[in-house]
Amino acid sequence: MKTSTPLPMPEDDQDGTRSQRGIQSLDSTGALLEALLEAGRALPLGDLARLAGMPAAKAFPHLVSLQKIGLLSRDAQGNFFPGALSLDLGLAALQRLSPLREAEAEVATLAQATGLSVALAVVGPLGPTVVRLEESSRPQHVSLRIGTVLSMVHTAIGRVCAAHLPPDMLAGALAMDAIRMEGAQPDSVAHADGSLRHDYAERLRQIREQAMDQALGRPVPGIHTLAAPVFNHAGQLALVMAIMGSSGSFDTALEGDAALLLRAAAQSVSWRLGAVEPAMAAMRG
Repeated sequence: MKTSTPLPMPEDDQDGTRSQRGIQSLDSTGALLEALLEAGRALPLGDLARLAGMPAAKAFPHLVSLQKIGLLSRDAQGNFFPGALSLDLGLAALQRLSPLREAEAEVATLAQATGLSVALAVVGPLGPTVVRLEESSRPQHVSLRIGTVLSMVHTAIGRVCAAHLPPDMLAGALAMDAIRMEGAQPDSVAHADGSLRHDYAERLRQIREQAMDQALGRPVPGIHTLAAPVFNHAGQLALVMAIMGSSGSFDTALEGDAALLLRAAAQSVSWRLGAVEPAMAAMRG
């Protein structure tokens, strides 16, 4: 009786985990796809091969196969760009994304790196609403709780939300600000016709330009806050990420170390949600 020869088992890597054998040619194919995504535009064969670090003669068969299965398409000038299958895969991935789930991966890391409390907020039916709070390891009095609805005038989280709302939505949202924590009367920031008063409109413009805002001692006296936007694949505000700490416990400058960590975390979540320019450009500053 003929016995079968067992298949060879994969070798252990140095860290003790078993490596899995891939298909080397697909690794080259992946390099071409990564190069195209990095370029962010349609590319001819020569440029695409160069960016992927391989000869054009080697790249061409891969590109032909990618075109056949629909991952790539080719225009009349011979430039390669993502095809219909790429679009379908991208949409399928985006449909599975949850902004809060994606942001959760950054919350504990950011809290540990900064030593500060971290909050996540979304625009809910009543306004900017805290949906996640990671307390700092340092003793500090932060009165925010999950479910707290924040002013769009007097808090950094709320102003970041306001800065990225469509004008028609913002007018309606400001009309309810008085009921929120640290809320303001609508006529303090908007005229009777709904147009924003100059100081408030300028503050929102600066927030969009800097991709961050700060609140010093508000809404809680002695607690400082930095807040940054997180965008989705459509360039819309998905949520706001904020760090909070006691006065004097961290650098509140918009280009300080804490702000850089916050901006990097918000940018990382935006990237996972599929955010593209110009939202990502604004976050890089």
